[in-house]
Amino acid sequence: MKRLLSIIAAGIVWTMASPVFAQSPQDWNLLRDDQKNIVVVATNFDNGIGVAVRCIDRSLEAFISGLPEIEADTRELGIRFPEYTRDYTQRWTVATNSTIAISSFPAGFARNLREGGRLDIVVPGGAEGGRNLRYVLDLPASNAAIDETLTACNRPLIDPRDAEVEALPEGGLPVNVVWVSRPRPEYPTATNYVRGFASVMCLTNPNGSLRDCTAEAEYPRDGGFGDEAIKAARRARVGNADPSGGPVPLTSILYRNNFVLAGYDTREERESHRQQSERDREARRNLQN
Repeated sequence: MKRLLSIIAAGIVWTMASPVFAQSPQDWNLLRDDQKNIVVVATNFDNGIGVAVRCIDRSLEAFISGLPEIEADTRELGIRFPEYTRDYTQRWTVATNSTIAISSFPAGFARNLREGGRLDIVVPGGAEGGRNLRYVLDLPASNAAIDETLTACNRPLIDPRDAEVEALPEGGLPVNVVWVSRPRPEYPTATNYVRGFASVMCLTNPNGSLRDCTAEAEYPRDGGFGDEAIKAARRARVGNADPSGGPVPLTSILYRNNFVLAGYDTREERESHRQQSERDREARRNLQN
């Protein structure tokens, strides 16, 4: 536990997965430092997996530690809580320590932890031979520590938008909404980081503009990525996916902006950006027709 807390305080149809680990429940451990404005709640399991939520300077973060190492900036994890009707595939950011993953939507993840009980985590290709690796965790049933962390970051203990987010496809847009002008944030000028991300949640307007946008997560928290992502959201536009047109449905969207300083991007990232630009142009042509 001390090791996990020190790492966090420093800032850092699925096929059947194999093998399956049954875990014994433990209680949440709470660390609070009012001078540094930090509240951390965490628990460890006997297979080395740790789950933690941290509020620092009103910025919420959620972590899973002890995962198989990976040479990538992001990784997919399959997450299932008891109330989920399906495995919910999420993209998590890989920390400097590649066994730690950082949630793109920490508030929703933390709220699901409140009820305790079984949590399944699937790591695609994490087992020998490229098979999926599944961890079965028995979470503590007490929610007092989780509630204290959410409250410290002014996050609601219950939010009906969580169900909408869990139903969203990978791109973060409902099936009846498409991007007309995708958010294209500028790189923060005052940051010392060459990479970062920000996850943004917005409500749509009938004319396609976005409103009530909030940075649900950003990493590193002091990199300025959340502010730039919100500015870009105000310039973005969505459209009605129905060929007949009409007003944009009123709904929530959740998406992620990845930031890479020029010169530090990989060839794969440049190719992915090019392909995304092609898809965006095709979507705009379809709307015009």
